Amino acid sequence: MKLKSLLVGLGLLAGVGAAQAADDPFKVGFVYVGPVGDLGWSYEHDRGRQELEQFFDGKVETTFVENVPEGADAERVITQLAKSGNDLIFSTSFGFMNPTLKVAKRFPKVTFEHATGYKRSKNMGTYVLRTYEGRYVSGVAAGMLTETNTIGYIGSFPIPEVIRDINATYMAAKSVNPEVKIKIVWVNSWYDPGKETDAANALMDQGVDVLLQHTDSPAPLIAAEKRGMRAIGQASDQSSFAPNAHVFSVRDDWAPYYIKVTQEVMDGTYEPKDFWGGFSEDMLSLASINDNLPDDVRAKIDETYEQIKSGEFKPFTGPIMDNKGNVVVPAGHSLTDTELAQVNWYVEGITDAIPR
Repeated sequence: MKLKSLLVGLGLLAGVGAAQAADDPFKVGFVYVGPVGDLGWSYEHDRGRQELEQFFDGKVETTFVENVPEGADAERVITQLAKSGNDLIFSTSFGFMNPTLKVAKRFPKVTFEHATGYKRSKNMGTYVLRTYEGRYVSGVAAGMLTETNTIGYIGSFPIPEVIRDINATYMAAKSVNPEVKIKIVWVNSWYDPGKETDAANALMDQGVDVLLQHTDSPAPLIAAEKRGMRAIGQASDQSSFAPNAHVFSVRDDWAPYYIKVTQEVMDGTYEPKDFWGGFSEDMLSLASINDNLPDDVRAKIDETYEQIKSGEFKPFTGPIMDNKGNVVVPAGHSLTDTELAQVNWYVEGITDAIPR
């Protein structure tokens, strides 16, 4: 769907910039945990920033700070952006949550939006993508493609988003391949090509032949390409790095949300809330599905995508057991967004323990 069409659907084209004087650009700041060249998470956030500027055509001025560590450094950077006259600030990593909240309390006239968190205030909202939808489709593909019945997952940090996505991947793989196992390696980093390469090779050494990741560089895809394995891209279209290994990439598109929130703040209609976007909002998509996939795998990918996009199927619908034998999702219940944000358990069949 074209961006303009999507924005029409969200009611965003009326009164663009009406609340902002033509000679006084509305200022928006962005904080990234990685480099804009990571070709993953931060890269796509920055693409959204650029589309935001293009959409408002001179009425909005943006700035960004990249490679910001989560913690005290983040608070200093966010504070500086607020002091520099930014009207709206987007902080785009889970570890920025508490620093953003602290700064928001000190600058009540500035609007803050935090990605993937759960804490809000009068001038701070939260937003996240339903990445688990993409992981579920990825798990279906991985479960069908594996010849060793062993898929691998490279995790960044054991936060609810990542744990939730690992669960979605494994449940999906299990739905098409009851014999499948999943091996998980944690790198404790969002972006570290060296660690990601080592993790990918360690998993493949253990019999993994399909790799998935919740890290931001294309390094795992490159490693899979070198060893004749399969891998799925993270956050942006990473197909060019592994023409044979690449199954597809789950691409994030933040632009519609950045435009929507900016317009609301400019118009004075903004209210902080918890926003979730996914397939149905065209903010999550499957990029560059490989032509070398078997026909039955491609058909199942398309079918699963359409079922999730239409709302016919919701991945976290019970009954679901955790790997300790507890019912975590009762039969017939689909996890609410609040419940999804609190997932701290592995589903039945995952033999690992969640790092603490």
